[in-house]
Amino acid sequence: MQKTKKTRSQNPRDQDLYAGLIRLHILHHASKRPVFGLWFIEELGRHGYRLSPGTLYPLLHGLERKGYLRSTSERSGKSLRRLYQATRLGREVLLAARLKVSELFGELLEDE
Repeated sequence: MQKTKKTRSQNPRDQDLYAGLIRLHILHHASKRPVFGLWFIEELGRHGYRLSPGTLYPLLHGLERKGYLRSTSERSGKSLRRLYQATRLGREVLLAARLKVSELFGELLEDE
């Protein structure tokens, strides 16, 4: 996969611009296998998104309220870990979003 150039560091005020991409990223990974919050923070960090638990967990809970994710608790040592997995609806929404994202990226990149 080709890395994109960073033209400037991510500014917190731009976060709302990227929020939809972050949600799609979450659905993408949660459709492949159950994943947990800290894993998402690290994975999104690899792609240049810096999210705190205070930002990520409300996103996960919102996706769960909409029916796109389902969570289960799993014991990890003495603590419980919440795992998130895409629901059927979440996978359907992700499939529809792929088409829209593909079209948008085609337009964004056609001048390059």
